[in-house]
Amino acid sequence: MNNITLEVADQIATITINRPKSLNALNSETLAELNECCAEVEKRKDVRVVILTGSGAKAFVAGADISEMVNATPAEGRAMSLLAMEAFNRLENMPQVTIAAVNGYALGGGCEISMCCDIRVAAENAIFGQPECGLGILPGFGGTQRLARLVGKGRAKELIFTCDKINAEEAYRIGLANKVVPADQLMDECKKIAAKILKNGSYAISIAKSVINAGLDMDLLNGLRMEADAFGFTFSTHDKKEGMTAFLEKRPSELTDF
Repeated sequence: MNNITLEVADQIATITINRPKSLNALNSETLAELNECCAEVEKRKDVRVVILTGSGAKAFVAGADISEMVNATPAEGRAMSLLAMEAFNRLENMPQVTIAAVNGYALGGGCEISMCCDIRVAAENAIFGQPECGLGILPGFGGTQRLARLVGKGRAKELIFTCDKINAEEAYRIGLANKVVPADQLMDECKKIAAKILKNGSYAISIAKSVINAGLDMDLLNGLRMEADAFGFTFSTHDKKEGMTAFLEKRPSELTDF
């Protein structure tokens, strides 16, 4: 791959968008590589947590690649949006827990890709925003849909309509970031969160993730019924028996399902 790097160690995969000269902007090649990389990672049993970040100290992902889009036709623009949708949906729904390590600018497609991750940890220098309307277009990589689900319709409309950029603390205040840390502690903090997750039942977490994601598109009653079905299903697993037995026996559990 030319624009994506993958490293795996201690059940953690680190995916890095590696286009530092373009501030890690997303072009079609990068989106296709990201989709390919996520397809590989989601099948791996030796990976339980994924950390997504950008190369360099300035940008997580500065946006979509404007140089590719400037002369694109309507059909080509739609095709790029659908390509991003495929890659981002795969990232959002992979069984592993995903953590965005937002190490700088997360604008446009960068903000959108961070929202596909389960948890967003922002460096103090991170900047979030959806500036597309200032270019005569609208967010096309999920921003009009995921941002409203995360921070509410009113705040999402304000950010998209004004093209305002917000710092990490404001992103935390409105729920766009889970945590803000000094830049030199960003990856360590993400790995600390990953270590907490790795102590728990990976299969149960993957089911909980799918139920949370699917439930956002349901009414409450059907969401609760889906939760009850998934809750019952976990009673068939090794981890349920081991986890509860270990609790009663007052010993550490050995959870192995995935």
